[in-house]
Amino acid sequence: MARKNISINLVGENVSFVDRFISWALSIGRVVVILTEFIALSAFLYRFTLDRELIDLHEKINQEQRVVSFLKDNEDTFRNLQNRIGLAENFGTVAKGKVGILSDVVSFAPFGLTFNTIAVQEDRIRINFNTNSISSLSEFVKKLKAYSKVGSVIVEKIENKPSSATIIVSLTGVLKNAKTQ
Repeated sequence: MARKNISINLVGENVSFVDRFISWALSIGRVVVILTEFIALSAFLYRFTLDRELIDLHEKINQEQRVVSFLKDNEDTFRNLQNRIGLAENFGTVAKGKVGILSDVVSFAPFGLTFNTIAVQEDRIRINFNTNSISSLSEFVKKLKAYSKVGSVIVEKIENKPSSATIIVSLTGVLKNAKTQ
């Protein structure tokens, strides 16, 4: 007698949707869990890399701060020197203008006129002088009024000393464009 293979299928060929879903979920679920763990582990390791970079950056910043604080005194000295050079240059320009005015005013003096004081200020020039004639006085005042850098001339005091034959004069010349001089 020949034997027949008899198989008993208790589940049957007709597998329900729930069974197929559970089978799929268990096989795909393992892959999802593995991928999730891989991503979490990668993020954890990347965090260590970022922490190391952050520590390196802090160390570099501290090192640069030490360099800057070391050079701060030199920078302050350099800036102070630059300010003083600028101030000296400004004074040089102003002084050159004042010396030019002073030289021009002295060149206007006719024979017989002697200066006691000449003061060139920001906006005016004050002159005290002695002269022995009225013509020298009027000539000097006329030249001073015609000078391009003087706007007006104010005679403040005239004193006649007949005993020494001198006239003592104090006058002020108001300068034009005092800011540019």
